[in-house]
Amino acid sequence: MSWRWVPLPHACSLMLFCWFCQVTVRDALNQALDEELERDERVFLMGEEVAQYDGAYKVSRGLWKKYGDKRIIDTPISEVTKPGVCFMTFNFSMQAIDQVINSAAKTYYMSAGQQPVPIVFRGPNGASAGVAAQHSQCFAAWYAHCPGLKVVSPWNSEDARGLLKSAIRDDNPVVFLENELMYGVSFEMTEESQSKDFTIPIGKAKVERQGHHVTLVSHSRYVGHCLDAAAVLAKEGIECEVINLRTIRPMDVESIEASVMKTNHLVTVEGGWPQFGVGAEICARVMEGPAFNYLDAPVTRVTGVDIPMPYAKTLEEHSLPQVKDIIFSVKKTLNI
Repeated sequence: MSWRWVPLPHACSLMLFCWFCQVTVRDALNQALDEELERDERVFLMGEEVAQYDGAYKVSRGLWKKYGDKRIIDTPISEVTKPGVCFMTFNFSMQAIDQVINSAAKTYYMSAGQQPVPIVFRGPNGASAGVAAQHSQCFAAWYAHCPGLKVVSPWNSEDARGLLKSAIRDDNPVVFLENELMYGVSFEMTEESQSKDFTIPIGKAKVERQGHHVTLVSHSRYVGHCLDAAAVLAKEGIECEVINLRTIRPMDVESIEASVMKTNHLVTVEGGWPQFGVGAEICARVMEGPAFNYLDAPVTRVTGVDIPMPYAKTLEEHSLPQVKDIIFSVKKTLNI
């Protein structure tokens, strides 16, 4: 963690200083868990190796020593027994999908609102590196398809911290999709976002970069890819507006529509498969809504390739969206 002060211009010719610190996504998640465990004694964490081992990715580091066995609980290495709050990877959640979909997602509705299910299913989602087909899937579209669940997909440290705190405080079951490759990445966080009271509302997207030529909509790790592509395109005079979805369900369609009405072009970017994916849902919602008449070209999707993930590194790279793919799709959409 590092710190810096940034001078900001002020109308009175004085200098205001904004406090920033560099925080990894892993530490942001750890802070959120720690603060929510401290704030509410009813909160507890359970999952594979979350206690004595500090979590497979060290997200729960130090929590077992601080809160003890009753609140930080190691579960058996078997998701079929009970769906824990923490999945070592969401690929394993398939073993618990009956409890997630048929129990957690539907209990509140089937009890006529008498029994809420305040549970968060969190863990790494999507492709990592070199782990092949059975450990490289994005489950955003899988779980977002199911009414009764909220589905969250953070990108940076601020997202991770603010959304996890909101998810824990929510009375509904929340599927919290992290990304293994992002755990060690550091992002700047302001003093405000480091506050114990800081939360990010579930269901609200964020415009990460303003632009007027084309809208790029993405979630999780690929928000960063979109920003990198936008930086390259800006040198060619193409200004991209980049939207970080943050939440997959409920989706902030209004923010997408407002951007499309300004840019008249839309490209969606995701690491999951194309068929029935997050981008496909965005296309349908835009087509059915008021933004459709503002489009000057068809919506373009950038997705993972429609195959099981290969093991070979070169094939893996070709199976996932790269910055060059986004740049190509933007130019195609703009007919450049």
